[in-house]
Amino acid sequence: MSPYQRYLDAAAAAAAHAGAFLRETFGRCDKAVDEASAHDIKLHLDKETQELIVRELNKAFPDVAVLGEEGSSGAADAKARWIIDPIDGTVNYYYGIPIFCVCIALELEGELVMGCVYDPMQDECFSALKGGPAHCNGREIRVSSRSNMAEAVIFAGHGTHDQSGEAGLRRFAYLSARVRKMRILGSAALSLCYIAAGRFDAYIESSINLWDFAAARVILEAAGGVLEFTPTEPSGIRGSVIAWNGRLPLKETLNALHQA
Repeated sequence: MSPYQRYLDAAAAAAAHAGAFLRETFGRCDKAVDEASAHDIKLHLDKETQELIVRELNKAFPDVAVLGEEGSSGAADAKARWIIDPIDGTVNYYYGIPIFCVCIALELEGELVMGCVYDPMQDECFSALKGGPAHCNGREIRVSSRSNMAEAVIFAGHGTHDQSGEAGLRRFAYLSARVRKMRILGSAALSLCYIAAGRFDAYIESSINLWDFAAARVILEAAGGVLEFTPTEPSGIRGSVIAWNGRLPLKETLNALHQA
């Protein structure tokens, strides 16, 4: 048995409890908005959900630190930390769109070793441990075998509140003419898990936070995919991501765009 299995067991249980809580509150019109910008929303429910998750995890592992979208805790030099996004897809959730998930990763000495992503509306739990296969509800999953861009389904985000907007739209248009379909789910983690399961083939995002993709990265790589993260700030928490099934000529296609 993997030495990380007990962490996954705790994370899966916490994610399931959080997911049940989110299902119960989904579709209500009384969700309190803590913070709103032109293109994003933070709900009080984000904080409540993270607190629920952390309470659950602390019962089993009280010494593990936390890096979460809704706050961090524990020793700054802790060897182990949970990386949590309580609701990846908050805007979807707020508008009643049933595409969102709970994300929990474990980082040991700077290395991601466990990922759990739970979609409460589809009741799908994606998970993986370092060195092992990726699973969805206990069934092993693998990335697609597609190697032709013309057959690919790709998620390509384009920023709206940073300097990546114009370039992102240009990239979206360029790729749209070269692939079968473009998709934007509104959840980075689910998009990456869909690549892991062979449903999508690639993901590109210019501005993303570590908690948005950490858990899904473990799952994607365990399923045979590739993810490259380029930090854009010293903390290493925010940056750009490209991810794919390892077979598409994605980087070559993007290089051709940059040279155009």
